[in-house]
Amino acid sequence: MGRSASDDSDQGDDIPDEATEPRPGRTRRAEPLLMEVAWEVCNQLGGIYTVLRSKVPSMLARWGTRYVLIGPYNAASAAVEFEATPLSGAVGQVVKQMRDLGIGVHYGRWLVTGRPHVVLINYLDVFPRLHEVKYRLWRDHGISMPGDDELLNNVVAFGELARMFLSLLANKEGGRRTLVAHFHEWMAGVPIPMLRNEKWPGAIVFTTHATLLGRYLAMNDKQFYDHLPFYDAPAEAVKYRCDAQYKIERAAAHGAHVFTTVSDVTAEECRHLLGRQPEVLLPNGLNIQRFAALHEFQNLHRIYKQKIHRFTMGHFFPSYSFDLDKTLYFFTSGRYEYSNKGMDLTLEALARLNWRLKQANTGVTVVFFIITRRPHRSINVATLQNHAMLDEIRTVVESIRDQLTEPLFHSAAAGKIPDLNTLVDEYWLLRLRRTIHAWKRDQLPVVATHDLVDQNDEALNQIRNCRLFNHQHDAVKVIYHADFITPANPLFGMEYDQFVRGCHLGVFPSYYEPWGYTPLESIALGVPAITSDLSGFGSYLVQLLPDHEDRGLYVLRRRYASFNDSADELADRMFRFANLNRRERIALRNNVESFSEHFDWHNLARRYHEAHDLAIDRAG
Repeated sequence: MGRSASDDSDQGDDIPDEATEPRPGRTRRAEPLLMEVAWEVCNQLGGIYTVLRSKVPSMLARWGTRYVLIGPYNAASAAVEFEATPLSGAVGQVVKQMRDLGIGVHYGRWLVTGRPHVVLINYLDVFPRLHEVKYRLWRDHGISMPGDDELLNNVVAFGELARMFLSLLANKEGGRRTLVAHFHEWMAGVPIPMLRNEKWPGAIVFTTHATLLGRYLAMNDKQFYDHLPFYDAPAEAVKYRCDAQYKIERAAAHGAHVFTTVSDVTAEECRHLLGRQPEVLLPNGLNIQRFAALHEFQNLHRIYKQKIHRFTMGHFFPSYSFDLDKTLYFFTSGRYEYSNKGMDLTLEALARLNWRLKQANTGVTVVFFIITRRPHRSINVATLQNHAMLDEIRTVVESIRDQLTEPLFHSAAAGKIPDLNTLVDEYWLLRLRRTIHAWKRDQLPVVATHDLVDQNDEALNQIRNCRLFNHQHDAVKVIYHADFITPANPLFGMEYDQFVRGCHLGVFPSYYEPWGYTPLESIALGVPAITSDLSGFGSYLVQLLPDHEDRGLYVLRRRYASFNDSADELADRMFRFANLNRRERIALRNNVESFSEHFDWHNLARRYHEAHDLAIDRAG
């Protein structure tokens, strides 16, 4: 196949027909073709999007143009992340075939590093016969579906069209090459039992990044891991009204040639809840080169810390001030799962840290940011006013500076030291006095930067119970920011990555975390982090990297520890970090940034290669 004239990238838009040397007694076959199917291809919703996007360069390094991603068509995200290309190769022919059948299928490039081939399917086009698809799932696999669940309807529709695409592709190839299909999470798992039922000739890999039932159980059972071997999983699925999702996930796990998950923590969960032990563990990595700043990362920390200083001044200084040179920024971030993400433990530990810092009287202030998304009406009006007033102070000060510069220079050149008050117009001095007067507030700085819809929010209630009210005498100040940080955010005006670089410590003591991208992103940005032994990432560190603490990565004991003991240990970890001097913190950032290379997909992608090779062997 020829290279498309309209494509100026390093790789053609077609799927080439490279052939392998035949083994004795076998016919010559084209190289295998790998397709990764996921609900989050070109569709950013959570951590799986990061997995898929970040490992693209490593997959292309092995598969080249024989690597194709398949996902749902979402017009809003496709407008930003997708670029259509001419149809070519076997994949392009199947896209045309489906279009001829009245199915909206889009073929092109995903506009991320590597620009991989992608097929996006408009699942709504199968809705007129969705009842037939549901009937087949019930008849052949015992999976019954409610009629009014929008997400399930979308998932089943997407699964049917993904199945159709793979079936047509197998027919088109006619056994000429091995097809490998790798499905991620239950939302992409519907095609697996259907393909196995029709004896699809390819190799199938299924990865669960977290079992849906496990997530529900962990949120509602404080002894989830102790009770794990004893759950009646089907009955619990009915109880939590996720029976259809559970059956899809279980059918996908048992239908795949190779079943995988991201950590040993989740593997144990799969064995008990899904009834199959994963054969390969696929730890999540990052494209570390995307975060690399080489010798610049210490300088970037200083630059973005100054931006956070500005937020701090705008938020706290109208009420009172403290020494910014002795201020440390800690943070936690991620999806709002109050207990699963360890927010309850974090707030309890912060209350204990507050007491310890006040007793030690070190003069250190810890500003702790909780970054998550919660329903809110708007940014708090007082918070916006304070930041607007800070901008006014800066405007006045810069005007005074400009007015002083030339007269002061002339006086100094003439050998005179002038009275500075005589060099500034009375107007600007008066405006400065008025601005400062309007700036000052009698009330305490607010904890929540947004007006939350739910005033009984669990985090707010615990903040009240722990009496973390941002008093002047408190060594720990808490900022509950109920939205993700973006450049359009008027309070910070920076990217999330830039915010993380400006902080000193990330705190992620999860109770339920199949892997845990937030601490990994933290260390990739040169920021030390705390995780837990109940996260896949933390378990990985404990088992395979015994020197992690020297590298700025701390693993909190939660598996066989009480809530009280874990809170004490977390408070102690933060207290010890708060007592490091500047030179020690710089050394720790150097260590953790260099350590992050271990988690580059260049090193971890080989696990995916092992899973694909094993599936090919098992599929024969």
